Amino acid sequence: MAAPAGSLVAAVLAHSGRLDKEDLGTRIGRLSRRVEELKGEVCNMINKKYNEFLPSMQSAEDLVSQLEGLSSNIDLLKAGIENEVQQDLNIAVAEFTELKQQLERDTLVLSILKKLQEFDTAIKEYHTALLEKKYVAAAQQLEKARSSLKMLESRKGFELKILKALGTELTVQTQNMLYHLGEEWQKLAVWKLPPSKESSSLESVMHSELHLRTVPLKEEEIAGPPVASVLQAFAVLGELHTKLKIFGQLLLKYILKPLISYPCLQPFTEEQSDVFILRFKSEEPNLDHSSPMEVFDKIKLIFEVLHKYLLNVPLEQPAEDKKNGIVTLAELLGDAIWEELSDCLIQNCLVNSIPTNSSKLEQYVEVIKSTEEFEKALKDMQFLKGDMTDLLKYARNVNSHFANKKCQDVIVAARNLMTSEIHNTVKITPDSSVALPRLPDPGAGDHLKMQKTSKLLHNNMVNLENETKLSQYTFSLPTCRISSSVEKLMELAYQTLLEATASTDQCCIQLFYSVRNIFQLFYDVVPTYHKENLQKLPQLAAIHHNNCMYIAHHLLTLGHQFRYRLTNILCDGAATFVDLVPGFRRLGMECFLAQMRVQKGEILERLSSARNFSNMDDEENYCAANKAIRQVLHQLKRLGKVWQDVLPVNVYCKAMGTLLNTALTEIVTRIAALEDISAEDADRLYSLCRTMVEEGPQVFTPLPEDDKNKKYQEEVPVYVQKWMTFKELMIILQANLQEIVDQWADGKGPLAAEFSAAEVKSLIRALFQNTERRAAALAKIK
Repeated sequence: MAAPAGSLVAAVLAHSGRLDKEDLGTRIGRLSRRVEELKGEVCNMINKKYNEFLPSMQSAEDLVSQLEGLSSNIDLLKAGIENEVQQDLNIAVAEFTELKQQLERDTLVLSILKKLQEFDTAIKEYHTALLEKKYVAAAQQLEKARSSLKMLESRKGFELKILKALGTELTVQTQNMLYHLGEEWQKLAVWKLPPSKESSSLESVMHSELHLRTVPLKEEEIAGPPVASVLQAFAVLGELHTKLKIFGQLLLKYILKPLISYPCLQPFTEEQSDVFILRFKSEEPNLDHSSPMEVFDKIKLIFEVLHKYLLNVPLEQPAEDKKNGIVTLAELLGDAIWEELSDCLIQNCLVNSIPTNSSKLEQYVEVIKSTEEFEKALKDMQFLKGDMTDLLKYARNVNSHFANKKCQDVIVAARNLMTSEIHNTVKITPDSSVALPRLPDPGAGDHLKMQKTSKLLHNNMVNLENETKLSQYTFSLPTCRISSSVEKLMELAYQTLLEATASTDQCCIQLFYSVRNIFQLFYDVVPTYHKENLQKLPQLAAIHHNNCMYIAHHLLTLGHQFRYRLTNILCDGAATFVDLVPGFRRLGMECFLAQMRVQKGEILERLSSARNFSNMDDEENYCAANKAIRQVLHQLKRLGKVWQDVLPVNVYCKAMGTLLNTALTEIVTRIAALEDISAEDADRLYSLCRTMVEEGPQVFTPLPEDDKNKKYQEEVPVYVQKWMTFKELMIILQANLQEIVDQWADGKGPLAAEFSAAEVKSLIRALFQNTERRAAALAKIK
């Protein structure tokens, strides 16, 4: 587009200063023409654009007018819809909804009527099938009727009063069906049980019989085999498991369990024209318990009979049990009773067959083989399923059961010995030993090496061994009496360990620790069980002391004797009983020391009635003191007889010496404490002391032979610490002042060895009057 004329003129004028005056007019003319030309062009362009725009504008105006008309029509249409169509539409929707609900109700009514028709049809067909004794078809029709009724009852909000009546009718017909099936089942398997409710006795078991029908009745021959149809009908109705459970419990109670429990019972079968009878007969048993092989044969015979006449029936499981498909009655019965039967076989048969001696374990292979054959026979009859059952596992695990049974028997036997009477005793001497076969040497090779080495030493070296040798009895238990039960207990321990040496590793370990448990049980049981007698009876306390020392003596070497003959696990220092030794020694000592304290208390109590040995010139006081002395001597003599030949001699002498020393110490203390002793008092005190000195040694009678006791009676000063003190007191009671001073001998005499200077001075003051001679004598006692 050309530039505007004003602009061109302005441009020309802007440069007019550079133009010549001559050319100015020319140029202005040209410019004017150019301006005219441009104006013409501009006009042409405007006309052209206007001509092009005018039709478009006209079209737009037409469209606007059409749009206004269309908008008007829309408004009219909208008003018509709102005023007329909307109302009709609401009415139509309401009608449609109502029709839909009506259709649903009609459909529901139709389905309910259809189910009612199905229920009615099923009941009619059930009646027809039942009359024809087609039990399976009748049961299936009942199940169809039950399914239809469940469907009707599941319709929420649409309850019919007739449903209750239908449910009652279905229940009645089901019970009617079960009644007929029960009647048929009772014809197939007839139990004749003893009249008595007590079925556990052998006499009542002998009256038990089971009759199995072998030939169907004539009216049932057309309907097919009754066993299959009856049982399948039970299965359809869901009652087969209940019936089999009842049958299985009767079978267990009246046939299987009695055969296991009573060795004399034998199954007896009798086949007649239309029935097979299973009953019992009694034979004289060889043993208290039947062997597993015999029991398995009896049980196997029962199941063979049942399989032949009753259990070999294939059944189709109900819908929920379709996983297993077709199963036999034998399999279902097995599921119902096998667990209880296997438990009974284990507890009443296999347990009794477990050997009590490891030498018989090899023979148990026959039992394992018999168990395998028994289970295989049951699996062939489809009574059992699976690879291995608890019965076979138990039989194969015989080593563990043997160990458990052996350990249990050992502990029971040990406890019975511990709770038996203590006073039944046997005499133990250094030559005594546990009655056991001689154990083999740990290694013969080592023995040969020792022989060769000793010969080499003898030939080539000087013997440096001391010629003085220890006695063979140095480490032996001294002669004493122990309870016969404890001797048997120790023999039981040795026999059990000997059994362990010939057993498997696991059994060996169990038996070893059972022996340890024996001694730990003794430690806990005996002091508690015999507590009252051990406290009251001195003889039992002495025997218990010996028992504990006897056990401790054996425990020192018991583990060492068997160490290299037990399993390797126990050979590394574990096979020991030495740790139990201090406890047993302490147990025996505490019991005996407690008895010693009781006896000391009685001695002191008796001497307390001696009125402190004062005023012996009073006859009553003298009699009381004399009686106390006599009672003490009597007590000691009684103890001497009770402990005679029971305690080891050295223990006996120490115990009697301790008690006699208690009496002498008490007498010395009381006399030394007197402040005034008259001459007559001194004579009577001397008389009492002489009684103790003369009769005191007589209480030492450790051996039954009197002539052998003199040795120990002469050694009384060795066991009685205050014996010489007592004799010195007697000397003082009869001596004059000079004799007492001579006995003192400036603190070096025998009197000074037994009494202190203060005690001697006190006695002098009590015995002698206050004179210059007494003062002089007292001055020399220092």
